[in-house]
Amino acid sequence: MRKTILVTGATAGFGAAFARRFVKDGHRVIATGRRVERLEKLAAELGANLLPFALDVTDKEAVAALPTALPADWQTIDVLVNNAGLALGLAPAQQSDLDDWDTMIATNITGVIHMTRAFLPAMVARNDGIILNIGSVAGTYPYPGGHVYGGTKAFVKQFSLNLRADLVGLNVRVTDIEPGMVAGSEFSAVRFGGDEAKAAAVYAGTKSLSPEDIAETAAWIISLPPHVNINRVEMMPTSQASDRFAVKRQS
Repeated sequence: MRKTILVTGATAGFGAAFARRFVKDGHRVIATGRRVERLEKLAAELGANLLPFALDVTDKEAVAALPTALPADWQTIDVLVNNAGLALGLAPAQQSDLDDWDTMIATNITGVIHMTRAFLPAMVARNDGIILNIGSVAGTYPYPGGHVYGGTKAFVKQFSLNLRADLVGLNVRVTDIEPGMVAGSEFSAVRFGGDEAKAAAVYAGTKSLSPEDIAETAAWIISLPPHVNINRVEMMPTSQASDRFAVKRQS
């Protein structure tokens, strides 16, 4: 059955891959983001089943107005993909920039909860809907420099599980997709302030996941019968695994 799917952060990486996969599968996609020219390019590529819509998820007023700001025949959202998010910096907490911390919290936490609250009541009223939150393995496994980013993704995981507790018995489903290393997106370039060499070094010598792998997983989740909820999907490439505890030993 054709669905109307709203994807945040659709200008690159996961978001663009979601848009392409969902349209390929016959769905309609509202692709949102701040870089309008990229959204328009995506619309030119994918045709009438993609609606570009400028949105900054940290703009609380714009998010609150979104359900009625969309064209009338696009206002029933079957699937909300809370994809917009970012990591900034990898310095130790004591050396980090507070503005970076605030930006990650505003996007990765506040943006997610405001988008969810904007569309969840209508899903509950219809007793139908899917929310896909894009988390990260960083929400489970700590690493040096991951402090606030990992904390925001741990929030996304727990928020997703608690939403299901509120929605028990309803056919409104919530999944937290938690990828590990994913090459081919802007994630590391953004984290390192546009330093492409440093970003590329993160994936050197690995066969990492791709945005298309994440989109494939999302496509499977939304294809399941309405009584089936996938709580969490933790994904890593075979070149990655959780590691031992860090131990500082005295010489």
